[in-house]
Amino acid sequence: MTIDTVFTELSSMLGDRLSRSKSDLDHHGGSESHFALSPPDAVAWPETTDEVSRILLLCHNASVPVIAYGAGTSLEGHTSARHGGLCLDMSRMNALITTDPGDMIAVVQPGLTREDLNHELRMLGVFFPVDPGANASIGGMAATRASGTTTVRYGSMRDNVLGLTVVLADGRIIKTGSRAAKSASGYDLTALFLGSEGTLGIITELTLRLHGTPEVISAGICAFPDMEAAVGTVQQVIQMGIQMARIEFVDADTARAFNGFAGTEMPECPHLLVEFHGSPAAVAEASQGFGDIADEFGARGYEHATRTEDRNALWKIRHHAYYAVLSLRPGARAIVTDICVPLSKLAQAVEETRADIASSGLLGPILGHVGDGNFHAILLIDDGNEAEKATAKALAKRMSDRALAMGGTITGEHGIGMGKLELMEGEHGDAWAVMGDIKAALDPSGILNPGKLVPQG
Repeated sequence: MTIDTVFTELSSMLGDRLSRSKSDLDHHGGSESHFALSPPDAVAWPETTDEVSRILLLCHNASVPVIAYGAGTSLEGHTSARHGGLCLDMSRMNALITTDPGDMIAVVQPGLTREDLNHELRMLGVFFPVDPGANASIGGMAATRASGTTTVRYGSMRDNVLGLTVVLADGRIIKTGSRAAKSASGYDLTALFLGSEGTLGIITELTLRLHGTPEVISAGICAFPDMEAAVGTVQQVIQMGIQMARIEFVDADTARAFNGFAGTEMPECPHLLVEFHGSPAAVAEASQGFGDIADEFGARGYEHATRTEDRNALWKIRHHAYYAVLSLRPGARAIVTDICVPLSKLAQAVEETRADIASSGLLGPILGHVGDGNFHAILLIDDGNEAEKATAKALAKRMSDRALAMGGTITGEHGIGMGKLELMEGEHGDAWAVMGDIKAALDPSGILNPGKLVPQG
């Protein structure tokens, strides 16, 4: 069976939900980051688990690559069709299947976005907390084991996914996990598929852990004289056990970008953005405790707000940080990278990265989820300037090397895709080969998202 024969059969099965138009192919082969356009040969929009199973069986028998696609917000080329094949756009599988507030559980399809999910949940007094910034799809968030602004309080996708329905490369449908709060039953297959980036199977349903909507939410922002003071505040706050829902860091360049992009009037110096959840008394106590510690580190202008519109305005600025930073150099492209280090090494990692960026000659604002030791650099380059691109990539590699030397990891949340493939052996050693063995066992034909995450044959 040839690839054209597969697409003919898929056209009969899916009708106009299979496309080979150039506009659809280019849309699904592109990226917001620096990777070159790499389109698939066709795009399919399945609507059921059974359809995904039939599609994969056809592609497995003909060795046609299959790349799952969510909202397209990933930053390491995860959805680029390096070897052509079929892009499986999951956006039509976007239902909230069931909710059970009593068990604090929801079952969803993978194409549902986190904002739409929380819009559906808002009247039930519960919410799904994982917030990577972008309005990503829940399936994509699971496939990349996403985390984000609220991880310091609620954890990542690893902590908030209880079970999955997954279609394997040969079309088999399996279910992992359960609705129970814990299990000691066999291998943790749910954890295996979380972070597998579409290389082991296609996720078609997810059982999620929900959390109660806090009685009171308060958000705040304050400025610091330097990075060391801001990071020192974070370390002290966490060591004192003050319960934070979010604690975000932005540097002076990011503050400058916010001012130009969103019309804010932030001093051009490092800032912390914080949020507290809980009862009125607990939130007031936490906010006061944070403010006292921040004062000790020289913070100024600490402002906090409980009105929903004020809080939303603050986090809207943070969520649009990528576009704000791009506006610092109109027409530029970005090489976006992240690392994660132990909290005790965070100040050193941030300062050494800042100095490295300064000496490179590039503009590269730093921001991140410092409550869990994770931060990002957005390295701006002229599109098509190969010398600047090489400088930025070398700088990003040094960031990863620095993280490993400090006992950290080459990525806290962006994942590997193809962008960080060459760094995996340095972090995992022989364990990376074991990942390749698992891939070969579940996908012997190598059709699922080839060229990503695992050693390449």
